[in-house]
Amino acid sequence: MRLYFFRHGQADWPHRNDSDDNRPLNKRGAKETRRMAKFLRCLGIKPGLLMTSPLPRASQTAEIAAEEFQAPLVEEAALSPGCDVAKLRAILKKHPGQEEVMLFGHEPDLSTILKALTGSRLKISKSGVARVDLDAKLTGKLVWLFPPKIAD
Repeated sequence: MRLYFFRHGQADWPHRNDSDDNRPLNKRGAKETRRMAKFLRCLGIKPGLLMTSPLPRASQTAEIAAEEFQAPLVEEAALSPGCDVAKLRAILKKHPGQEEVMLFGHEPDLSTILKALTGSRLKISKSGVARVDLDAKLTGKLVWLFPPKIAD
């Protein structure tokens, strides 16, 4: 299985009194996300399923990518901040038979999950994407990590 970890794009906090959970994607975040999704599609990446955190900045990032990939998008509450490897495994078990899955989530969760799966120590930048190949036991190998600037 190929898993793509796509960190949400840059977000605004237009109302400081509002919860961090409600922050929407800003123009720069949408632009970088669109460019990254197009870049990935040009590389031949065709996820069969996209799954997103329900928070606006992640779900808006995922909606842009879903448009580009013409792939189904599912909201997964477990991808909200606080996601870990156990929650990821439970999510993947709910969607068996998928060969390529793209996940939209948050830091530091994505980096923590990547470290647990692959042993790599890295940080995914906003609108950045990492590819991990998983074996049947759900242990993984980091194949690549792209920052959004690669799509410029």
